Amino acid sequence: MAKPTKKATPKSKLKSKPERGIKKGGVKKKTVGRRIAKPAAPPIRARAPLLPSSPPTAGVSPAVLDRLWSVVTSRRDADPTLSHSARLLSRGSAKIAQKFGEEAVECLIEAALGNHHALVAESADVLYHLIVMWVDAGVRPEEVWAELHRREGISGIAEKASRARALPLTLGMGTAKIP
Repeated sequence: MAKPTKKATPKSKLKSKPERGIKKGGVKKKTVGRRIAKPAAPPIRARAPLLPSSPPTAGVSPAVLDRLWSVVTSRRDADPTLSHSARLLSRGSAKIAQKFGEEAVECLIEAALGNHHALVAESADVLYHLIVMWVDAGVRPEEVWAELHRREGISGIAEKASRARALPLTLGMGTAKIP
């Protein structure tokens, strides 16, 4: 049985396709007839060590959070066009909480990706937005520090279990189980 022959197509009707293996500048790269497999996704990096690899910068301390709280508090009545803190505070509690949540998610993403430098930067954003939320809600840093001090030496598991039982009872649910 004879195979049907193809009609020859005039060259003028053929669409020109760029030749495979051509680099910029018209230099032809020699191609091999087999395909090269794409490299696998890069491995997830191991977590950074818990201790810093270099000592902290001189003069840096957690007191910076107290100073930041004071600055944000002082900007409460500032012009929102001149102060980012004033702009956030003028938008209300829901917007402040939303912004805090967005920053927290960005922080989580950088932590999951193992991006140490980006995690440090996003952590600073989270702390700033947390402080804006504190100022809006009337929370003073000393209150948070006192709560952390109260929890020192208490097992995290025991402390969390005590909160789980107390919450429904506080809300008048009459049960120790969280629905």
